[in-house]
Amino acid sequence: MSALLDRPRLTVPVNENDHVKGPAAAPVTMVEYGDYECPYCGMAHRSLKEVERAVGDDLRFVFRHFPLAQIHPHAFQAALAAEAAGAQGRFWEMHDMLYSNQDRLDARDLVLFAQLLGLDVERFTDDLATRRYEQKVRQDFMSGVRSGVNGTPTFFINGVRHNGGYDAPTLIQAIREAM
Repeated sequence: MSALLDRPRLTVPVNENDHVKGPAAAPVTMVEYGDYECPYCGMAHRSLKEVERAVGDDLRFVFRHFPLAQIHPHAFQAALAAEAAGAQGRFWEMHDMLYSNQDRLDARDLVLFAQLLGLDVERFTDDLATRRYEQKVRQDFMSGVRSGVNGTPTFFINGVRHNGGYDAPTLIQAIREAM
């Protein structure tokens, strides 16, 4: 039990500014701090699809941006694209598209993804050009810093940092233990 108490905790609770999948009453809330250009986040994203199928409505999943722009030059712009899609009600679709195409995150690709998702492309490109959602991405990042995030992906399960692997079996076990 003391090992659990020693782990960093989520300092900013899940709130109305977050992107959330799953029921609010789920017994487990998992928050991921991720970077769309991070190859480890891409692997974790594939694992999370399996986790969601296995755990179902027992999980509420939250994604927060933690773009490591110093090493991933397209990560911040990709986060802005996800937010711009979210403003049109398509955050999760863009989220999946970005992770499925991590090697194609330049501005032209982001606009193509918006077209493929049926977004209002003029609004989307304006949102990117004006960096309309920069403050949201920076707020996510700073909440991660305050919670002890120093790399991606980082997961918090019911407010406590998960220090294990992010393969599906390990995450499923951690979620079941949290229930």
